[in-house]
Amino acid sequence: MGCLIGPPYTEQTQCLRHSALASLTHTSLLCDCVALCKNRRRGLFFCTHIYLILPDADCEKITPGLLKSRTGEFDLESILFLKLRGLGIVDLGCIGECLNLEKLDLSGNNITNVAPLASLRLLSVLCLSSNRISNLEPLRNCEGLQNLNLAGNIISSIENLQCLQLLRKLESIRLKDNTYNYTNPVCRNAAYRNIVLEMFPHIKVLDGERVVGRGSELYQLCKDIDETIKAGSYKNGQLVEHTDCKPWVEDNYWELKRSNNAIIEEAYKQFNDVLHECRLLNNRASHVISQTERSMSLKKQPKQYAI
Repeated sequence: MGCLIGPPYTEQTQCLRHSALASLTHTSLLCDCVALCKNRRRGLFFCTHIYLILPDADCEKITPGLLKSRTGEFDLESILFLKLRGLGIVDLGCIGECLNLEKLDLSGNNITNVAPLASLRLLSVLCLSSNRISNLEPLRNCEGLQNLNLAGNIISSIENLQCLQLLRKLESIRLKDNTYNYTNPVCRNAAYRNIVLEMFPHIKVLDGERVVGRGSELYQLCKDIDETIKAGSYKNGQLVEHTDCKPWVEDNYWELKRSNNAIIEEAYKQFNDVLHECRLLNNRASHVISQTERSMSLKKQPKQYAI
């Protein structure tokens, strides 16, 4: 059944598909129709099908209407990337119907059950930070998963992570995020880091720190330095001041020492000659530029004639 919509309207027949979605987001109207036609006498449009979708400021459940309004896709299987951050979502609803989904951000919601995600076998990037998730068992079926963010949940034990060992493509796991002060109870375990690295020998990044490959040595070095400084700077919780600190090197360590080598001496001489020529060229160029600017300013002045 069709319905009538009053002004404002356009003069031409329009097809409301993806283009109409962008212009109607403020009214949250989603049209699954083919055309709108203007009735010149009554100033009205006729639309074959119109669905009203409530605004998604606080959506407790993911519905087809919510997904269509957020992505502009009318076929859920056409959705590849989806961001549903901070919408107050509790129930994942029909998210499992987005079978071709590759990247999904559900951070900052109230999700506890991730069972609907089990059908997303093509999912490669999944962000579930800042939710209330404790059971990760359904994620064992997301065989394409490469990057997983679980910081800020209530994962309490290492055993909860065992189901993720089947994900052979998994390269990055985050269970805590110091930037946003997100963590999990499991991170309180003193041996947490070593245990996770043993469980997942193929991962490259843990909690944002590269553990293998280029840059991993630098991360480890910085961590060791921080721990050493922290251990030596505090005693009984108080900062210790070291008054007898000495420089690491001698005072003249950084001074450039000339060598008696004739080749080096000749190189110094050639360098100084080139530097001198550069300074001369710079002075000459500055003089030419100033003369040119002066002549151009004189040309712009109006000519005066004496009578």
